[in-house]
Amino acid sequence: MTWSAFPTVFVLSTALWGAAVAGVYLSRIKPRAEVFGHLFFWAGMVVLTVFILGLWGSLDRPPMRTLGETRLWYGFFLPLIGYLTWRRWQLGWVLAYSVLMAVVFLGINVLNPDVHDRALMPALQSVWFVPHVIVYIFAYALLAVSAIVAVKALYEGRKGHFKATTLSLADNMVYIGFAFLTLGLVFGAIWGKEAWGHYWNWDPKEVWALLTWIVYLAYIHIRAHRADLVRPAMWTLALAFAVLMICWFGVNYLPSAQDSIHTY
Repeated sequence: MTWSAFPTVFVLSTALWGAAVAGVYLSRIKPRAEVFGHLFFWAGMVVLTVFILGLWGSLDRPPMRTLGETRLWYGFFLPLIGYLTWRRWQLGWVLAYSVLMAVVFLGINVLNPDVHDRALMPALQSVWFVPHVIVYIFAYALLAVSAIVAVKALYEGRKGHFKATTLSLADNMVYIGFAFLTLGLVFGAIWGKEAWGHYWNWDPKEVWALLTWIVYLAYIHIRAHRADLVRPAMWTLALAFAVLMICWFGVNYLPSAQDSIHTY
C-alpha cells in the first residue's frame, strides 16, 4: 500500500462517515437508520485502518515521521472519539464535528502530500517513538473535541445559562486528554534522554509542548477551585486549542525552530 492510494481511501472513508452521520440524524425519525449509522462508521474506520497498516508495511517503519503522517493518525482518532462520545452521551453533533475535522485534516494530506521514504534518523529509531506519537495525537484529538464543546458552552451562556451536560463533557474531554498529554511529555523526556542525553533541552518544540500542558492545567485549576468562573474557563479552553495548534504545526515556521532537534 503506497501513498498514491490515499486519495481513493480519503473519498471512500469520507463517504462512509458522511453516511454514518446521516444515519445518526435520521434515526430520530426512523430508529432503524441507527444500525446503518454504526455499519457505515465502522466501514469507514476499516478502510482507513487498512490503509495505515498497508502504508506501515510498505514503508517498513511507523508512518509517524512527517506532519502529514501525524495528520493521518489525527484523522483516525477524531471520528473514533466522536463515535464513542455519541454512544456514551447520544450527542450526534459531536460525531458530526469530529468527522468534519477528520475530513479537513485528511483533505490537507490530499492537497499537500508529503514525501514519504523509508529512512528514519537515528533519534527516531527508538522504542519510545510510537507510544510518544500515539498518545500525543490521541490527546490532540480529544482536546480538539473539548474546544468545540467550549464554544458550544459559551454560546449557551450567551443564550441564558450554561448547561451542566455541556460543562461535564468539556471537563471529561480535558481530563482524559490532559492525562494523555502528560504521558506524551513523560515519554518524550525519556526518549530525549535516550536520544540526546538530556531529559529536557528547552528546544522550541519542547517549550511549546510545556506551554500547551500549562494552559490545559490552568483550565483544570479554574474548574476545580473557581467553578463559578465558567465563562473564563471556557475561553481558556477554547484558546488552549490555538496554543496546541501552534505547538503541533506553527512552531515549525518560527525562526528559532530552524535548528530544532525536533525538526525532521
